[in-house]
Amino acid sequence: MDFASFFSNYGLIILLVVLLVFMFWSSRRRLAKQKLEQAEKARQMVPGAEVLMQGGLYGTILQYDTENLDQPVIVEIAPGVEIKVHSQALLRVVEPSQGFVNEDDFIEAEESQNEYIAGVAGGEITSLSDDHRRAEQAEESKRAADAGPDSGSAPDAGSKPQV
Repeated sequence: MDFASFFSNYGLIILLVVLLVFMFWSSRRRLAKQKLEQAEKARQMVPGAEVLMQGGLYGTILQYDTENLDQPVIVEIAPGVEIKVHSQALLRVVEPSQGFVNEDDFIEAEESQNEYIAGVAGGEITSLSDDHRRAEQAEESKRAADAGPDSGSAPDAGSKPQV
């Protein structure tokens, strides 16, 4: 029996068997991956965790039973406002630092941007090297201000004073 006659007789069966093995293997791999993701999600779903729900609401978990997923989860969406949702309504745990900017950081960034714009408009900053040099000077002056004129300890005889 030559190769051409063997393939014409059994080729379709071999192709179907290979396809079935591939489908079985890929479905098992996908199920294992989903199981790991669900285990990770269940590990993160603890009272006090901030979560995103399917409706787009953010809230903090107050009560969650990991053993009985049919029990409703109690989520606080605002101070004093608690709702009951199904455990599958919780999409994911939100990292607290993700997308969070406090007011002080925002004001500082806004002032820095205004100073930069004023420096460019006034001609003080004309290139990237000027901008970099100005940032280094501001950092040095900030360090000197943090150290303070009377830091409480006298400098050593062998050390150089900071400029």
